[in-house]
Amino acid sequence: MKAIVVTDQAAGTAGMKLVERPEPQAAINDVVVEIHASGFVPTELAWPSTWTDRRDRDRTPSIPGHELAGVVTALGYGTTGLSVGQRVFGLADWHRDGTLAEYVAIEARNLAPLPGDVDFTVGASLPISGLTAWQGLFQHGRLQAGQSVIAHGAAGAVGSMVTQLAREAGAYVIGTGRAADRQAVLDFGAQEFVDLENDALEDVGEVDLVFDVIGGDIQKRSADLIRAGGTLVSIVGPAEARPTNGLAIDFVVESDRAQLSEIVQRVRDGRLRTNIGTVSTLDDAVAAFNPTKRISGKTIIRVRP
Repeated sequence: MKAIVVTDQAAGTAGMKLVERPEPQAAINDVVVEIHASGFVPTELAWPSTWTDRRDRDRTPSIPGHELAGVVTALGYGTTGLSVGQRVFGLADWHRDGTLAEYVAIEARNLAPLPGDVDFTVGASLPISGLTAWQGLFQHGRLQAGQSVIAHGAAGAVGSMVTQLAREAGAYVIGTGRAADRQAVLDFGAQEFVDLENDALEDVGEVDLVFDVIGGDIQKRSADLIRAGGTLVSIVGPAEARPTNGLAIDFVVESDRAQLSEIVQRVRDGRLRTNIGTVSTLDDAVAAFNPTKRISGKTIIRVRP
């Protein structure tokens, strides 16, 4: 099969190569999925799991990418809940070969059924962004209707999901970004927009929840805006700053079949809009991961037409 591999962490996305690899076999509780579309997060090339296994042994050349949508082609021993020929989408294990390939072996529990009226490209754009937003808001942030939320990077793949899900849950949403992002952020449902380069974030006042995808100085300034009992949720590592009278939580997204089903149902109902920036083929994937200009939204690799 065709697959993108990485061998040199220092080279970053420029070090990716398209090669031929053996098709994977399904282990116990696995399925093999013929991939139709795959999502990619550039930061994963900095994750230890891209380069080593759980025992810290080198596992290069490794196949990156962890989001997928496709069709089940084989079941491993003991696998239940899915069937050959079924359309699925989901999130692959961090320490195993990923989804920038024509096939992947993946634990069945990491997949959810993909309804027939949802395109594979859309399906592949949902797992990391959708689950990250869902878990940050509802599991870790315990968001309630009537609360206020700052969604940093609200024009991005994760931030746009945070904005939409928080708004649907009845929160007042303040989205942040660059000046050029204003209209996109408002279109995704934010009631206010803060230009982080030109506006004073502190003018927002106290909020119940900050969803941080930036870190650094923005995170520190955001911590001071958390009202008593509120939460700073971060996906960029342990919080460097903590609210005086609130919680600071950082987390790593996990696959969850029930949550994936909730997210894709919202897409079907028109309540949730995915944020796709670029769609490319597997043959042109390396170039797509090394763009010459800034792209807002998710990069999707369409593995099959």
